[in-house]
Amino acid sequence: MEVSNSIKTEKATFGGGCFWCTEAQFQYLEGVTRVESGYEGGTVPDPTYDDVSTGTTGHAEVIQVTYDPEKISYEELLQAFWQSHDPTQLNRQGNDVGTQYRSVIFYHNDNQRELAELYMKKLQSSGAYDKPLVTEITAATDFYKAEDYHQDYYSQNGSQPYCHFVIKPKLEKFRKVFKDKLKSN
Repeated sequence: MEVSNSIKTEKATFGGGCFWCTEAQFQYLEGVTRVESGYEGGTVPDPTYDDVSTGTTGHAEVIQVTYDPEKISYEELLQAFWQSHDPTQLNRQGNDVGTQYRSVIFYHNDNQRELAELYMKKLQSSGAYDKPLVTEITAATDFYKAEDYHQDYYSQNGSQPYCHFVIKPKLEKFRKVFKDKLKSN
């Protein structure tokens, strides 16, 4: 008798500015089996990075997270999402400016929508931020995987100036906050 080691996975899709930064953070979470950088929410089919970079396609740079809900919950992924960027900045994160860098949650089912809306409401009323949250919560649309050179970017290009000065400090902070949820390898 053959025993299957397959696990039931689910998907979550988040946009929190440059996908290189958020991808690097989510890859380290226990229960996350894959993180793909891509584009979602726009009107142009099969967009390229150059297309999306113009800000005219309507797409956001996003990460699509495949995860094992037995090891990490959607609520924990939401917590990581809110921590991974500044959700009060409209259409930008740091020096990255444009609608493609907006803060957005693309939900894949009603439960994800309800949890995202509830979490955002609680976070806003908590006083954690001095400014209002501008994160969009919208139904998932077609996800377009970004070009191969965008995948696993930080691991492949950690010595590049952007990685060293922008991604590395975010990743260090993320690791401190989520130290109990990180993969052991």
